[in-house]
Amino acid sequence: MTTQDFTAQTKKLIDSLKGVCTSYGLGNDGNEFKIITQMFLYKFMNDKFGYEVKQLDSRLKNAESWEKEIAKYTDNEYEMLLYRMSPDSAKLKREHYLSYLHNKQNSEEFAKLFDDTLRDISIFNNDIFSVKTGTGARIILFDELSNYITDSSERDNFCRAIINPLVNFSFEKIFNQKFDFFSTIFEYLIKDYNKDGGGKYAEYYTPHAVSKIMASILVDKPVSNVTCYDPSAGSGTLLMNLAHAIGEDRCTIYSQDISQKSSSMLRLNLILNNLVHSIQNIIQGNTLLNPYHKSGDKLMTFDYIISNPPFKLDFSDYRDTLDSKQNHDRFFAGIPKIKDKDKEKMEIYLLFIQHIIYSLSPTGKAAIVVPTGFITAKSGIERKIREKLVENKMLRGVVSMPSNIFATTGTNVSVLFLDKANTKGDIVLMDASKLGTTIKEGKNNKTLLSVDEENLIINTFKSHEAKEDFTVIVSYEQIKDKAYSFSAGQYFDVKIEYTDITADEFHAKMSSFKSNIDCLFAESHQLELDIKKQLEKLFHA
Repeated sequence: MTTQDFTAQTKKLIDSLKGVCTSYGLGNDGNEFKIITQMFLYKFMNDKFGYEVKQLDSRLKNAESWEKEIAKYTDNEYEMLLYRMSPDSAKLKREHYLSYLHNKQNSEEFAKLFDDTLRDISIFNNDIFSVKTGTGARIILFDELSNYITDSSERDNFCRAIINPLVNFSFEKIFNQKFDFFSTIFEYLIKDYNKDGGGKYAEYYTPHAVSKIMASILVDKPVSNVTCYDPSAGSGTLLMNLAHAIGEDRCTIYSQDISQKSSSMLRLNLILNNLVHSIQNIIQGNTLLNPYHKSGDKLMTFDYIISNPPFKLDFSDYRDTLDSKQNHDRFFAGIPKIKDKDKEKMEIYLLFIQHIIYSLSPTGKAAIVVPTGFITAKSGIERKIREKLVENKMLRGVVSMPSNIFATTGTNVSVLFLDKANTKGDIVLMDASKLGTTIKEGKNNKTLLSVDEENLIINTFKSHEAKEDFTVIVSYEQIKDKAYSFSAGQYFDVKIEYTDITADEFHAKMSSFKSNIDCLFAESHQLELDIKKQLEKLFHA
């Protein structure tokens, strides 16, 4: 079976689960995404467990049904099998299997058995798969999904219906697939549940092209045993691209996000992409108010930071708390003021930029999506941050993206690249605003970059190549001379067009200019005389 065929089948499975939800009145319900993503994960974990135990025992690998063969194990043999599994693997009891639940469908109170099974899996794997809140509480892997059906008499039927699409499908043949496959599946899985406008903390999905460009430019050489951080991680698109560029087994992920929904999505993303070892570092909480990741009493610093923070949000309820002595160094450029007329437009992204700068290790690198207005603002917090980046010699470059690269917002964006080791300068400023093709996505226009255009941006930036009207390579001193502007356009050479002409043509043009000037002077003199006459008439009137 080809990857394309399996992708189509996987999407069909997701659609089947959504169809069940719709049939039971949960279509577009606030809890639908929990049911879809958690059932998808339950199936994935079942198949991954079967795949891994087969690698440990040839009897299971060669059996017609590994579940029937494993039923012959004694309790001690089964316990030893679980002990031999990878510490990052989900451990299942025999009564946790999907096949076990499927065979018990005719039992009374099947919904209770269904919920109890999922809850027991969560408890059995709590140390590996639970996400922590900023206060240390644990968000377990599965909810009691049947409780989302308001009519309790329909819960048994709903649980039977949601199990059935999973039975005749297997992930087993694609566990050797890598990031590109699972990123496509993940995007399809959450596409209806990661919309903007979802309340106070809107979640903007970073386009794959932007994520790829950011990660590819950040990781410019092989590294290992490094830390990666996103203080506003959302569903983890940026972190997954960064981990893939480094190598999933050569980095550890850290994140924090105020949204519980986003944290659950990120956990699923980590499981799909062989980054289970980092789930313990996924924190649901307010990064600005209560940053979680610390080393002793101080905030941790990271080798790589990648982020697309929210641009403008109301944080007036804790703004004054941030403006304290203990945050003076972290928010060195200041804290945006409360906007009385429209608090939703408070520039929260300026706090995230300062937090990221503060969280970089001595040789750390960062990539941050910012509104393009940030790179040229003449005063205020924006200017102070840019001055800091130049004075501390930690700016690596800026890429100004095409308009509408984010279909959900009309704000023009740029990507700010930082590198604490870039003390010599040689800064790349790029204007990629003319690239891309505009398409219609719903009511909005969206600009798509082709693979060739993505590679043009990445390769030109990494090679530090100056190209006319596209990139310019500048020093810190040049940026100071331009009032700390990070806009490539302000550094492009002004072009003057020259046309070669003969000496005779030159004299002819000059004679023509002289004649025209003589005529204009004559007209001017006549106007002076006319004005004087009119004034004389007024004087003698």
